[in-house]
Amino acid sequence: MATQSLESAAAANRQKAGKYLTFTLHNESYGIDVLKVREIIRLTNITVVPQMPAYVRGVINLRGKIIPVMDLRLKFGFAEAASTEKTCIIVVQVKLPDGKSNQMGLVVDGVEEVANIAAADIEETPDFGGQIATDYIVGMAKLKGAVKTLLDIDGIVGAAATQSLLSPAFSA
Repeated sequence: MATQSLESAAAANRQKAGKYLTFTLHNESYGIDVLKVREIIRLTNITVVPQMPAYVRGVINLRGKIIPVMDLRLKFGFAEAASTEKTCIIVVQVKLPDGKSNQMGLVVDGVEEVANIAAADIEETPDFGGQIATDYIVGMAKLKGAVKTLLDIDGIVGAAATQSLLSPAFSA
């Protein structure tokens, strides 16, 4: 029985292996599947949309397309920080609850690299116990002597998270 669960965990890690865009937030490193990333742009003017959650900075006009922008620092409950020359927006493709996909911008402190992470370097998300939600974490990667938290971007900004963005302000 224990061997079977080890085999299924190894198979799950093989599926998680691949290329990740790594970035920093609040002095920690994170990674998202590079296939979800559409582009990385400099921090630009963000138009504020009223009555949005604090972590939703607003929208940007990216080559004629209006894209909602979320501050991952605030989404994760970190303190707000002043923008630097490294602060940028990662434009990602997320799945909406209706199955459609949409582009969304994520403000991060800085982009590190695209890393190829092997299955052997990915561990399951630790059990933090209690009511702490970790379902948006794909796993923990050991890379160059550091730990990087691998994120399921659909779990963070897709599905239920985008419900607040599906207000009349964005569909107008």
